[in-house]
Amino acid sequence: MTSDLSRATWRKSTRSQDNGGCVEVAKLLNGVAVRDSKDPDGPTLIFSIGPWADFITAMVTGAFNKT
Repeated sequence: MTSDLSRATWRKSTRSQDNGGCVEVAKLLNGVAVRDSKDPDGPTLIFSIGPWADFITAMVTGAFNKT
């Protein structure tokens, strides 16, 4: 999936700290773009709605928590 990101509105969590370890997300017409906040001109990952929703669900349910 390719998207024109020239008019994307990027945002990061209000809980982000200024330590440089943040990502930014932008809502797209058919998905979400993700980039490193330290490198806004660097590579961008683009996810369609389904996989992004699955990722968010896994985060909320603790699927990535270390045990």
